[in-house]
Amino acid sequence: ARPHPPRSPVPARSRPAGPRLAGAVPPAFGFLFDVDGVLVRGSQPVPAARRAFQRLADGGGRLRVPVVFLTNAGNCLRSAKAQELSRALGLQVPPEQVILSHSPLQLFSQFHQRCMLVAGQGPVEENAHNLGFKHVVTIEALKKAYPLLDMVDQSRRPKELPPPTTGFPTIEGVILFGEPVRWETSLQLITDVLLSNGNPGAELQDVPYPHLPILACNMDLLWMAEAKMPRFGHGTFLLCLENIYKKVTGRELKYEALIGKPSPVTYRYAQYLIQQQAEKQGWKTPIRRLYAVGDNPMSDIYGANLYNNYLKSAQQNQVQSCESILVCTGVYRHNANIPKKTEPHTMETVFHGHRDFYFDPSLVEASYIVQDVDDAVQLAFKKENWS
Repeated sequence: ARPHPPRSPVPARSRPAGPRLAGAVPPAFGFLFDVDGVLVRGSQPVPAARRAFQRLADGGGRLRVPVVFLTNAGNCLRSAKAQELSRALGLQVPPEQVILSHSPLQLFSQFHQRCMLVAGQGPVEENAHNLGFKHVVTIEALKKAYPLLDMVDQSRRPKELPPPTTGFPTIEGVILFGEPVRWETSLQLITDVLLSNGNPGAELQDVPYPHLPILACNMDLLWMAEAKMPRFGHGTFLLCLENIYKKVTGRELKYEALIGKPSPVTYRYAQYLIQQQAEKQGWKTPIRRLYAVGDNPMSDIYGANLYNNYLKSAQQNQVQSCESILVCTGVYRHNANIPKKTEPHTMETVFHGHRDFYFDPSLVEASYIVQDVDDAVQLAFKKENWS
């Protein structure tokens, strides 16, 4: 069983004698905040979120500590997510402080000139272009070009045999931005593209392997909205695609990259933005510690702990640690799923992480468990001797 949220998360012996006044000394730390389940639930703000940001901001609404919003959401524009956070928190959040699951794709320049199939919902084309991809094809465009591919929904089947498709570009890779709306359509068409080496109208004798490169964003199996129970996330869609591909071909679906939490590349990008913020503010003190606040042990906590391990092994890194803080306002509820009479040694942890990430039980154990994001901010302030 997991421990209850501690009443005093900082051990008494390590508590500072007297706090430094915030602003008197530049911060040597920064925050990585998850969004769903930490700051908002669906469209509704978590009550503790505004209290937390009143602590973090000065009288003019400017943040006194560098902050990055690190969400696995990806079916929206960065600017739209920033506006949503601004409304929820009652202060101005610039898009530069928001990392969506797909944000690090701008680093994957080797794919920017290829013709890429993009799947998800929302402004997938605009997101792809903003990230540097020059040639993109949507699932809808592919379905329109090859109307005989999408056959599950009988009401959408073509009434007459369409003429052969001509002039459609060969697809050279796939970007999975997030969970689509019609899963059966996306699962079918993505599989067709992989089996046909990017020419779904062709008839191939042999299944090409390795298949076309796949860039996948957001591995969350579940996420927390307004409902009482977690909802399916993009990780669930990936699970379906992997299993269909393996059942059809007998081979493993491979990813060129898996990004979004818990991938270390996402945390490295977040660290870069935190350091950029500190420099922009003129804070000379190097950022030494990151505090990652999340509600999902399998993505937020696993990712923060994995990155903390990386920081410990990379001795040249300016940042020394990434502390994980788990809140109880989203996916994780302390002891909520443990029957009262069950002995702890009979419990087995169900791994909700992605297939390609190994399961280490220590990686899903948070450095600290607190009730909500306001408690998380207070905890970090105490650890940093920050008023």
